[in-house]
Amino acid sequence: MPPATPGSRRRIVVVATDADTGDGAAEFRAFFERHYAELARLAHLLTGETDAADDVAADAMLALWHRWDRVRAADHPAAYARGVVANLVRTRIRGTVRERRRIAAFWDRRPEHTEGPDVPAVLDVRTALRALPFRKRACVVLRHAFDLSERDTALALGVSVGTVKSQTAKGMAELQRLLGPRAAAELATGRR
Repeated sequence: MPPATPGSRRRIVVVATDADTGDGAAEFRAFFERHYAELARLAHLLTGETDAADDVAADAMLALWHRWDRVRAADHPAAYARGVVANLVRTRIRGTVRERRRIAAFWDRRPEHTEGPDVPAVLDVRTALRALPFRKRACVVLRHAFDLSERDTALALGVSVGTVKSQTAKGMAELQRLLGPRAAAELATGRR
């Protein structure tokens, strides 16, 4: 088997659908064509990394293909897919945090302390989003970047509507603190 390259996972998923001649393969192919770009965009906004986003979206599609009977039987297959992406990103973030902790323990370095925020970095929305804890970030991204309802966001994340409301409000308050009121308002209205 050739080594994986960015985007090669996507081709593997599409080839797998061509190999199967059942109705499920055609449904999955249509689902893939309709939702892959959206899932990659969601992964990009949650991770802040283009390459990681493509990998996460491809991994999500592969997982969805393996569970296609369960996915197509779901009331909201797109919400199910968003939940898979969110879970994969959460797992990736946890792995990154563990790796950073191991590296920090190995080098035994103390974090440097700065007095004031780095204004240019704070103004970058991606940097500000990455500063949010995962659930707040996922709620803000799904509600404001994807314009999902509270109910659809709750379905995608597997949480209650009340959790979505509180996490979105807290996330927006944190973004307002990081970006300033005007930039946060622009983000909430989709102008940024």
